[in-house]
Amino acid sequence: MGQYSIGEALNLLMEKSGWKPKAHELRMREEWEQIAGKTISKYTRNLYLSGGTLTIYTDVAALKQELLLAKPQLMATINEYFAEQVVKEINIK
Repeated sequence: MGQYSIGEALNLLMEKSGWKPKAHELRMREEWEQIAGKTISKYTRNLYLSGGTLTIYTDVAALKQELLLAKPQLMATINEYFAEQVVKEINIK
């Protein structure tokens, strides 16, 4: 049996149990302002992460258009923030 650090053991538990995507979603909601910036965070209301697809809700048409154009950059920023590929696709509603 191999030896694991506490961090490695927790990471393995999260992956094997299927909790990791939900943990990413919760962390993303908590840290959304740091990830996306103050303006985007102020005008987006809900975030859902399911199967690598992030759904972002906003009522501001101009922001929706801006987010649609910036999807690749936002996806790269999120994945860089988490230091792994958390988001594979983004839907703006």
